Amino acid sequence: MEILAKDLIIIGGSAAAVSAAIYAARSNLNVHIITKDIGGQIAITNEIGNYPGFSTINGIELTKEFKKHLDFYNIKMEDGIEVVNVSGRSGDFKIEAKKGEKFLEYRSGIVLAATGVRHKHLGVPGEEKFYQKGVSYCTNCDGPLFKNKIVAVIGGGNSALESSLMLVGITKRIYILTTNSEMRGEKIMIDKLKKSKNVEFIYNARTSNIIGENMVNALEYEDLKSGKLDKITLDGIFINIGMIPNSEFLAQVNKDKTGAIIVNERCETNIPGLFAAGDVTNILYKQIIIAAGHGAAAALSIVDYFNKS
Repeated sequence: MEILAKDLIIIGGSAAAVSAAIYAARSNLNVHIITKDIGGQIAITNEIGNYPGFSTINGIELTKEFKKHLDFYNIKMEDGIEVVNVSGRSGDFKIEAKKGEKFLEYRSGIVLAATGVRHKHLGVPGEEKFYQKGVSYCTNCDGPLFKNKIVAVIGGGNSALESSLMLVGITKRIYILTTNSEMRGEKIMIDKLKKSKNVEFIYNARTSNIIGENMVNALEYEDLKSGKLDKITLDGIFINIGMIPNSEFLAQVNKDKTGAIIVNERCETNIPGLFAAGDVTNILYKQIIIAAGHGAAAALSIVDYFNKS
């Protein structure tokens, strides 16, 4: 078991974590990043058009730019690290982690959790089997693969609507399935989709099975009003039912009902010396630029906390 001691250990490898690390390093804190994967959800995003400094850039390239910036300040980032528990107190936190079969231990005076979110799964037969074989959670990434194909979008909110709008000009037909009696997203997006000739809404529909051989070829759903099962023949399924904060390793912090870490305006949790930033928190909007700014704010708070400790 290796033990690494630092002033600040940042858990996470995307916008909030990178931004915080840069700000902390520039303030002469001894900082170290540990992360399961570099870039997080950004790395699997196809096109990003709202990040200042880049008119358009894909997630892989933006992740490379993040890494270059860290390298410029000689900030060490360890990837492939899965944190399983954080314990202790301000000035002496213990971080338990693993890399494959190897168990690791880190010690740090201050900890910042910036672990982001992951896609929520349906949990139905066939979903895992056909992941990347017709089942996708990223329309930006995989939408172009379904040109002139028949697809389903599962979800009842804005993410499902956004996904469907991306697919309107690509696919032959889109079925939008929601368990609700109506869509609950922004009206302007709903209206645009209702005007699209290749879109069909299916309400009160609970997906029960994803069917295929080598690739997806059908979806089975239950009509929640009648209880009857129905089937759609298709080529692809895009699942957009929400995100789950990656916060399970922090048992002692206060969280909201979704699992998001509750922080104040200084990015402080209920545990002194334990901070959180970005999409893993209860911050209102989940955007790359907001996560980056939140990470910077967290670092400034951490520097202030460090200097007063």
